[in-house]
Amino acid sequence: MSCKTDRLTASRFARRFVLETPIALAPMALASGGELAAASAKAGALGLIGGAYGDLAWVQREYAIAANALSSEKRAAERLGCGFITWRLEQDRSALDFVLDLAAKPAAIMLSFGDPSRLASDIVAQGIPLICQIQTMAQLPGAVEAGASVIVAQGGEAGGHGLSAGEARSTFTLVPEIADWLAAHAPEVLLLAAGGIADGRGLAAAMMLGADGALVGSRLWASAQSLADDAAIAQAVKASGDHTARSAVFDILREKDWPAEFEFRALRNAIHRRWEDRLDDLRADPAAAIADYRAGVAARDYTRAHVAVGEGTGLINANASASEIIAAIDEEARLLLG
Repeated sequence: MSCKTDRLTASRFARRFVLETPIALAPMALASGGELAAASAKAGALGLIGGAYGDLAWVQREYAIAANALSSEKRAAERLGCGFITWRLEQDRSALDFVLDLAAKPAAIMLSFGDPSRLASDIVAQGIPLICQIQTMAQLPGAVEAGASVIVAQGGEAGGHGLSAGEARSTFTLVPEIADWLAAHAPEVLLLAAGGIADGRGLAAAMMLGADGALVGSRLWASAQSLADDAAIAQAVKASGDHTARSAVFDILREKDWPAEFEFRALRNAIHRRWEDRLDDLRADPAAAIADYRAGVAARDYTRAHVAVGEGTGLINANASASEIIAAIDEEARLLLG
């Protein structure tokens, strides 16, 4: 990838973060650990550790793993950052403070799912680029006012958390609408597309729609360096996009107190089908279902445990390394963009 002088390396996102390709690893909870973030950075992408629920010990451990892996590669080390769930940091921000206090400042910090304004100033004040993930046009002005250097436009196709099924926008329409608003109101702010981008066609399409690059989740979730279970990845490889669903089922089963406007996309397995039309019953008396789910996790039984992938799962055909995945996405997009 280092010899390219095409539209990908010339993208504002690639130039801003000194990347070889305009791709960022999505900071996926309990999947985007230090090994995957480091591998993504070495491959020329922005590697974001999934700080997620703000478990301080977890973030410290995974950051140490990434820093050790990148210790002899200065340029790649400068592509390492972290992402967090905004509403969770409002309850406990110790993991964010740990990242802010690092001697080697992160390349970027990403905030998702909640109002970034109360946290953004501490990030921006240190000169760290702030990435804000949003799902609607209504969220856009506030993210820009908070000081976002990069906006991630997340469509409902995305795996894991996103706007509820009844409210989520399509990536294909959300991205150009946000691109137009930014061009008119904040042209210096960069834009990444997210949701359903799992190959070079998706990256090329995102850039044609006005994005400066893409945030890739599910495809890198199913990589050799991911912390996701190999048995779960095998289920994702076999599935098509038809096999996913977005609902509150797995948040209830995992006892995660997510705001009502956000829901969780995963494979629509047997336990999901059992409860998807009985959410009120599940909320009223979840104990037996939670026990069933936990037993499934312990047994690696993915008819009961969750597989957190988006509609792009139908484009995942193998459990390859992060470097192979990023190179393949980059090469296909480069060819398509001419």
